[in-house]
Amino acid sequence: MSDLENIDYYDYKALLKRARSQIPDYVFQKDRFELPEIEILIEGNRTIIRNFRELAKAVNRDEEFFAKYLLKETGSAGNLEGGRLILQRRISPELLKSRINDFLREYVICRECGKPDTKIIKEGRVHLLKCMACGAIRPIRMI
Repeated sequence: MSDLENIDYYDYKALLKRARSQIPDYVFQKDRFELPEIEILIEGNRTIIRNFRELAKAVNRDEEFFAKYLLKETGSAGNLEGGRLILQRRISPELLKSRINDFLREYVICRECGKPDTKIIKEGRVHLLKCMACGAIRPIRMI
C-alpha cells in the first residue's frame, strides 16, 4: 500500500503533517539571515567599512546601491575602493549600524513575512520590493 492509500483525505491534521514533511527544514529557521560583523575603522577624519563587499553580498544587494544609501543617509562624501567603503568624515559606529539596519528594513526584509529573500524589480517607473518567499510586493523609494 502506498502512502496515498493510508491518508484520510478529510483529516486536515494528517494532510498538514504530510505537507510539512515535504518542506525543507531551512524554511522554518528564523535565524538563517545573519549579517557579518561590521568592521569599522576610523582614520583621522575618514571612516572605513572594511568588509563592505561581504555586507552587500550578505544582503543580496548591489554594492553601489548600498553605498549610495549609506552616503546619503550619513550626509557624507565617499567612494568604494577594493571592497571597502570609505566615508570622508568621522561617523560613529553606532550611527553606521543604525543606518545599515534602516537599509535592511527598507530595502531587504519583507514586511509581510520578515524574510530577507527579496528582489528589487522595476515595473514602468516604479521600483518594487518583491518577496521571493511569500510573494508580497510593495513599492519602495529609490535613492
